[in-house]
Amino acid sequence: MDWQFVFSQALTQAIGPTMLVYALGAIGLNLQFGYTGLLNFGQAAFVAMGAYGLAMTVVVFGLPFWWGIVVGLLAAVVMALLLGIPTLRLRADYLAIVTIAAAEIVRRLARATVWSEHTGGSDGMRGFSEPFFAMNPYPPDGNWSFLIFSMENGRLFVDFGVATLQYSSRDLWIMTVGWGLVAFFLVVLGLLVHSPWGRVLKGIREDEEAVRSLGKNVFAYKMQALVIGGLIGAVAGFIFALSRANVQPDTFTTDLTFYLYVVLILGGAARLFGPVLGAALFWFLYNIFSQGLSQAIRADVIPSSVMHHTQVGPLVFFLLGLGMVLLLIFRPQGILGNRRELMLDVR
Repeated sequence: MDWQFVFSQALTQAIGPTMLVYALGAIGLNLQFGYTGLLNFGQAAFVAMGAYGLAMTVVVFGLPFWWGIVVGLLAAVVMALLLGIPTLRLRADYLAIVTIAAAEIVRRLARATVWSEHTGGSDGMRGFSEPFFAMNPYPPDGNWSFLIFSMENGRLFVDFGVATLQYSSRDLWIMTVGWGLVAFFLVVLGLLVHSPWGRVLKGIREDEEAVRSLGKNVFAYKMQALVIGGLIGAVAGFIFALSRANVQPDTFTTDLTFYLYVVLILGGAARLFGPVLGAALFWFLYNIFSQGLSQAIRADVIPSSVMHHTQVGPLVFFLLGLGMVLLLIFRPQGILGNRRELMLDVR
């Protein structure tokens, strides 16, 4: 078995474009669920708003790329208002019911044939990412080297000895923008949650009646958290769409929201770096299991009579799910979480 290849692939994905999408989506969810206690089960809808807002603005309406960013953000704000106004004055579970239904409605509308002229239907949309990659500062045929870093024909290699990371110039541009956005939102979120505004959010999470008795407008604070978290989710949608150069409705199922919760709980809810650590660890483990089992089958370490290549995917998710169950039992606050501040009791 080529363990160096397995470890290299896992580490490459642990800091790559897909991980950044999940980190950004979970950062928005962290503000809503971790700090405010809002049960938003429709974060996939906000991600879809960003992705489709960008794609439709550029492809269907022929507007500039930056207008697509504005439209995607406005669409996320409108969705947050539509979901929050009728539900945030009620119990927390009403928001959960409405958001999970809204996410599925958005996906079904994008998939419907009646709207396929504007959304691309089940085939999705392409042709909106060229303006973004036209700004790519990394040459597609560049060649240079510096210590452990080297670029050959526009492909970056990072050699750690035990592992070698490889990224194309397009992936490198996505990662540069994505990591910049992650750093930006972590700074903004850190300033917000350590301000009086953030302390009110934590109070709402613990006991909103007590906060209301102090004269605070709980509904307004909840709405603000839902809107800001939705905006960050829309930014995750931009990175998601641009990294794939394609927007397809079936990638925005409720599974995406559940994975974001896995990432958040794994890293630690109500912790600034929890979503980033959770996303990196989730994708590292996923690829370690996936590549490791595939290599074991290919090298006959695991006989084909015991396991076939088609069984690797389900087994990987079984192992990840088992790990999450054990985490929730023995450390429900996550890796970075504080047991005294936030704990999910599943026992």
